[in-house]
Amino acid sequence: MKAIIFCVLYMAFFALFREIRVLDHMTELLKKTRWGMDVSARQRALECRRQLVEMRQENSLWAIMERSLCYSGMKTRFPELTAEIWISGSIVMTALVLVMLSALFGIAAGIVGAVVWVGMEYLLIQYLRAQNLRAVNEHMMKFLDFLGNYSITAGEVTSVFYQVSRYMEEPVKSVLEACYYEAQVTGDTSLALLSMAEKIEHPKFKELARNMEVSLRYCADFTMLVSGSRRSLREYLRMSQERKGMMREGLINMALLLALSLVVLFTVGYLVQMSAIQLLTTTLPGRVGLVILAAIGVLFAGQMRRIHC
Repeated sequence: MKAIIFCVLYMAFFALFREIRVLDHMTELLKKTRWGMDVSARQRALECRRQLVEMRQENSLWAIMERSLCYSGMKTRFPELTAEIWISGSIVMTALVLVMLSALFGIAAGIVGAVVWVGMEYLLIQYLRAQNLRAVNEHMMKFLDFLGNYSITAGEVTSVFYQVSRYMEEPVKSVLEACYYEAQVTGDTSLALLSMAEKIEHPKFKELARNMEVSLRYCADFTMLVSGSRRSLREYLRMSQERKGMMREGLINMALLLALSLVVLFTVGYLVQMSAIQLLTTTLPGRVGLVILAAIGVLFAGQMRRIHC
């Protein structure tokens, strides 16, 4: 009996210590993974700064994801967030959704759920980016008006940004403050302006920051540059309104054509004694029509995406 109790206790302690070792190994692996992700993020940040000086832009998956997080404002809300953390977290969550739905409803439901989850993440990023674009578009003229009230010189441009930032809204406020602090810490105003241009997606904001960086080397007064940017922004807003009007007209025309197509579809279905869904999904012309409609919808959505705000 004592031998049996000894064996049971021995096996229990052996299993316990083995479990502790497994947990220790997993913890160490997670620490190494996190350290590698941090190193990769730092190296990419240094590479991005070097490319800013050389006026180049990387288009790798990591760089595109990093810009998306920056343009959406996620980097402002969560400063520690990097492309590596976002992508790895997205993969883990997608895998969890896939496994859970597959166990409950089958593999098909799991795949659909995983695709829907990835689509929701994409739509969230795009929604936040569009929201920031609208915010910058609404406050850009206000920003230029504030700059016009100052006699900005090359030596005090970032100090003026800091003074103006208190009257601005996000995301412009945090970007202006970051530009000021970066210039104060590094002493490189030119690189701070280029870095500021990459944090906002709005084309006119980028243009203003880059023009300031160029003028920083050849001109001591930015008054004419601000006046020219104000005129350029007015023209940009006017053309943007015209494009939005054209897109609204196109959307109305597409809605009318879709309604007429549905009427024709139901009429044909009544004549051939088939439902509209069967005509679209079981016949070759219906499937071809669905593909064409999907292609038109994607192209139209792409044109809508190009209209900032």
